[in-house]
Amino acid sequence: MDAVRVSALRERLAGTGWPESALVFAGALRRSVGRRTARGLLLVGTEAYEPWHLAAHLDEEATRSGVPRLAPTLLRHRVEPGAPAHLSYGLRGLTEARRGATVLLVAPASAEARLLERVQDARRGGATVLALDTGDPELAALAHERLTVPAAEPEPFDLIQHLVSSAAGAPASRLARLAERLTGSPVAHW
Repeated sequence: MDAVRVSALRERLAGTGWPESALVFAGALRRSVGRRTARGLLLVGTEAYEPWHLAAHLDEEATRSGVPRLAPTLLRHRVEPGAPAHLSYGLRGLTEARRGATVLLVAPASAEARLLERVQDARRGGATVLALDTGDPELAALAHERLTVPAAEPEPFDLIQHLVSSAAGAPASRLARLAERLTGSPVAHW
């Protein structure tokens, strides 16, 4: 998604809190894949929802931003025989994930128990788990970082993925942090 469309999207969602929430979540994602010990990003959806569109945007942002570990490996529930290499990774990748791996679970509906068990395996192995979901109570204790979009808002769920991918590719500059501190709410010292 180009900068003009992302800007229009931010304007459309202004005042909702979503751009700010997406920025915070994207920052956690970027920090996780940018660590010196990072081993890559595993992106997985539910059995009914495969986040291939988010995978494509994160791949673009990885190239654009110079953060190669932001390019995800899309883990699929069903891998067709003869699938291209980039579409041939199954859920086994979750059980093999270890320290340094980042797992991003995208669930616009409740995640099935089998998937949650595999994500739990990844967490036990030391992987960092992030979740973009619609309020699945099972994910509350499972995810290290989580962005919840109410299930009653299907359009924002797709839009938030665009904001997250574009923000994950943007560098967190010193100037941006200073601007945020200067324009934020004053801190009461007394």
